[in-house]
Amino acid sequence: MKRYHCAVELAVDLIGGKWKPVILAHLKEGAHRYGELRRRMPGVSEKMLTQQLRELAADGLVRREEFDGRVPHVEYHLTAVGEELRPALTALYEWGERRAAERGVTFGPG
Repeated sequence: MKRYHCAVELAVDLIGGKWKPVILAHLKEGAHRYGELRRRMPGVSEKMLTQQLRELAADGLVRREEFDGRVPHVEYHLTAVGEELRPALTALYEWGERRAAERGVTFGPG
């Protein structure tokens, strides 16, 4: 088992990087299919998104649910543990909005 010297090390190990917090923020809004996540995150490659989703699932933050209907599909949800991140994700989002307003940054297609 990996040894950590600070709780923040563990948290960053689990949710750190460029894409994991973004994925979690989108899933905070509700379940999403893989294609929906790709459209919301145009800068991420398919390989990277798949890898990040697998890691988040392996760490118990995201659940992958398969549906066998007329049109089979997969949805991703936050788990109960992932839901515990909701306040932190909301705080990060709001902080980012304030910084964007201060700097005149706009969001949208690149």
